[in-house]
Amino acid sequence: MARYADTLLSDGEEIVLRTRQHWLATVIDGRVPWALLILALVGLVARAGMSGNGPLEQGLLIVGLVALAIALLMLVRVYWAWWAQDYIVTNRRVLKVEGIFNKRSADSSLEKINDAVLEQNLVARILGYGDLEILTAAETSVDLYRMLKAAPTFKKVMLDKKYLLESEAGRGPGASRGAPGAGDRPMSADEVTKALGDLATLRDRGAITAEEFEAKKADLLGRL
Repeated sequence: MARYADTLLSDGEEIVLRTRQHWLATVIDGRVPWALLILALVGLVARAGMSGNGPLEQGLLIVGLVALAIALLMLVRVYWAWWAQDYIVTNRRVLKVEGIFNKRSADSSLEKINDAVLEQNLVARILGYGDLEILTAAETSVDLYRMLKAAPTFKKVMLDKKYLLESEAGRGPGASRGAPGAGDRPMSADEVTKALGDLATLRDRGAITAEEFEAKKADLLGRL
């Protein structure tokens, strides 16, 4: 069964990476129901140790059971909301989907993203999560991915796909197949230098092979 985020993809768009918040976020977001659950269990244990069956004992039992039921329902909601999350990198954009029944989706086009600020404290580095803030070219924050699972990998994949998209845009559609059009236009020395720098970054990160780099390099130099 396709998830909600899959229905938001456009033609030709492919998911490169899918993740959600780290499991520790459910503990923090669920701290109130967890505290209520512990109190309910303590109350029920105390009731079990009482020998009487008077109004006080009966009242403690009822309160404990009601608190236990409420805590469990609240925890189900917290974990369901966590399971329903989709933080996605595609070949065109970054997509964030949240919500159980009422869905909220926010996306940022890769070509408009300038950088991403990753913050990790010691615990986050040990457990493998972080806060990732996505910035536009104007250094304006687009969205914050709080307690993102495998945040460094998410950032790397996102930037790799951004560089690849920009390189392909500079080359133009169909250029690799020798088709006529925008991909065959002459380029200035500055444009070629920038494109080669982006390609070298992709090669160094392993996003493209050395052979692909040389082929694209020859194509770019041929348009000087």
